[in-house]
Amino acid sequence: MIDQIIAYNKTFVAQKGYEKYLTDKYPNKRLAVLSCMDTRLTELLPAALGLKNGDAKIIKNAGGLVISPFDSAMRSLIVAVYELGVKEVMVVAHSNCGACHMSFDHFHHEMTSRGVTDETLNTIRQCGVDLNQWLEGFKDTPTSVQKTVETIRTHPLMPKDVVVRGFIIDSETGALQEIPILK
Repeated sequence: MIDQIIAYNKTFVAQKGYEKYLTDKYPNKRLAVLSCMDTRLTELLPAALGLKNGDAKIIKNAGGLVISPFDSAMRSLIVAVYELGVKEVMVVAHSNCGACHMSFDHFHHEMTSRGVTDETLNTIRQCGVDLNQWLEGFKDTPTSVQKTVETIRTHPLMPKDVVVRGFIIDSETGALQEIPILK
């Protein structure tokens, strides 16, 4: 598959397919969107939000989560605010998310069946990584969105004037439902 992508890329560049995507690194709408990496959202999410190339910084991971105050999603948001002029953050989870009900127990079986040894897993644990927590999904999508929004809003490096709001997007229709913030 990667070789096919590389071949396509050569044609794309030769035909100047990139020209309609030209923009700079600063988001036109001063917006960052933290969302899930789900393939259903690749085109649906920006289309449903009315975003064009260059409008927003879109940060994606499994579940659209900030799982710890110093993970890569939070780092990206901090960079977006201080370096790229972001003033608003949307946390956008989605219906029927695969990260819902995800667990290390499931991954453990999959990992060992593909050659990862229990010795390797124990070494990782000895380094201080709680694999149960690190690979745990969430049980309730609205609560997950609320927790992520709260983690971003109360982060010691996040300016208080940055607006942070949470939503769930329907994976089929693109309809947004705003999730109330915790008080």
